[in-house]
Amino acid sequence: MIRAHVLVCGGTGCTSSGSQSVQAAFLENIEAYGLQDEVKLVQTGCFGLCALGPVVIIYPDGTFYSRVTPEDVKEIVEEHLLKGRVVERLVYADTGTDEIVSKASVSLGDTAFYKSQNRIVLRNCGVIDPDSIDEYIAMDGYAALGKVLTEMTPDEVIKLVTDSGLRGRGGGGFPTGRKWALCAPNKAPQKYVVCNADEGDPGAFMDRSILEGDPHCIVEAMAICGYAIGATKGFVYVRAEYPIAVKRLQTAIDKAKEYGLLGKNIFGSGFDFDLEIRLGAGAFVCGEETALMTSIEGNRGEPRPRPPYPAVKGLYASPTVENNVETFANIPQIILNGVEWFTSMGTERSKGTKVFALGGNIEHTGLVEIPMGTTLRNIIYDIGGGIPGGKKFKAAQTGGPSGGCIPASLIDTEVDYDNLTAIGCMMGSGGLIVMDEDTCMVDMAKFFLEFTVDESCGKCTPCRVGTRRLLEILEKITDGKGTLEDINRLENLCNYIKQNSLCGLGQTAPNPVLATLNFFRDEYIAHVVDKKCPAGVCKNLLSFTIDADKCIGCGKCAKNCPVDTIVKTDYVAPGHKLPSYKIEQAKCIKCGACMAGCKFGAITKK
Repeated sequence: MIRAHVLVCGGTGCTSSGSQSVQAAFLENIEAYGLQDEVKLVQTGCFGLCALGPVVIIYPDGTFYSRVTPEDVKEIVEEHLLKGRVVERLVYADTGTDEIVSKASVSLGDTAFYKSQNRIVLRNCGVIDPDSIDEYIAMDGYAALGKVLTEMTPDEVIKLVTDSGLRGRGGGGFPTGRKWALCAPNKAPQKYVVCNADEGDPGAFMDRSILEGDPHCIVEAMAICGYAIGATKGFVYVRAEYPIAVKRLQTAIDKAKEYGLLGKNIFGSGFDFDLEIRLGAGAFVCGEETALMTSIEGNRGEPRPRPPYPAVKGLYASPTVENNVETFANIPQIILNGVEWFTSMGTERSKGTKVFALGGNIEHTGLVEIPMGTTLRNIIYDIGGGIPGGKKFKAAQTGGPSGGCIPASLIDTEVDYDNLTAIGCMMGSGGLIVMDEDTCMVDMAKFFLEFTVDESCGKCTPCRVGTRRLLEILEKITDGKGTLEDINRLENLCNYIKQNSLCGLGQTAPNPVLATLNFFRDEYIAHVVDKKCPAGVCKNLLSFTIDADKCIGCGKCAKNCPVDTIVKTDYVAPGHKLPSYKIEQAKCIKCGACMAGCKFGAITKK
């Protein structure tokens, strides 16, 4: 009889930290202690606390072990599983209470990281074995598909989704039910359902984690969509860089076919639906729905002019509905729990929850799911644990290269589609990069422009040429060669690109520049007028200096300097025995090696 379950995170984050070796060590030690009939090892999806991986949770007591190594496993098996004694040195201590997370103190759901969350999309991630269709079914999996095929008409399904207020979680926020309703009446020999899993924003890993932790919910939701719009074929377009997600999704598709939940005559209803995976090569532009469909067709991923829209003429010139992974993941729960349940979460025009990938300068990098309308302060400080090292919060970038930044002055903004749009930002697919006081906002805008310049497909001139010109102006400013006229040119060019680009990539590429100009114009002016980077990031505007009175003359800075630009002086500071050093600015390459190696705080940068 199984008396304990050992859940080991098998998401990409923990896998990269060595969770596969931890799993192997558990299997070895469980067998060595003769516990194989009493303890079951389960590989799950992402728990969310990626910064603490590899993560292990042991039930029924719910003890949460973090940063577990293969060398720790023998002690956990011997002490916890065999003798019933928690290995406290490995237990995660809640940042809100400093109590260890186990049944004896605080439960996982009551920790600061989880208690403000509402895990709907992520409900099975970290809970079930994603490779087990039986475990998914035990969590009401495929019950929604069974309900729509046996109790509801296609029109009733579309009305339910429409009334729920679900909006596309891929960034645009278009009403999901309306998209389905636009496609359903269109007659064609073949219709398609497409799942966009091409997630390309830097720092974003929401869709990947859903596919890795709960792939069956996507299979089920796409079949429901197919029934609603009259489609019998679906494609999941997922980037090839997601091997774990691809493997688990393919396993889910194969198992669903084996169980009769995909294929011919599903649930004896006469409805047929089949799914295939298409691998993308990592082109950011293929996140745009028409470029994605062009890629599925075997052509170079380039966007198409609209209209006609995909609902009329999409994949293979047939009526098509395209939604992203997170949007689809909401569908089964809406079907099972109803409109009132879903609309009870969120704000008036942004219903439900949103999954965010927290990254950057924050204690708890990882995956969170919060009700729409949660404040940015709540996300960063209550859930994310705040800024490391006691640094000040400066801004948060939402929407990746297509989004904008929320400054510290607006930290109490309620995060939903309309509030973010009102301040010049956008939700995007859910990447949320936190920046502290040491971040240069001009450099941050340049970083995102470098990305979009590389990822532009080149089909339209405003994006292909315009983003390159934007980047050149930003490089000029960060090199200390900019003028006030360049700032005006930036704004004018941004507006032109937004208005004239063919697809969403070009139309939103200027957003990081416009947002930083709006909220941090003073930093642009400092770069241009004062020829200084206030954050001390832009190398060509930096200078390192040695305080002669603090320098003890040890010479370590001179030894660390790769270009021999630090020389000894004749000055001996009061209380010191050796001459101080100085930096010859003309030769300095601003690498910072001198400052990093000085233990006496004698070197500063400004």
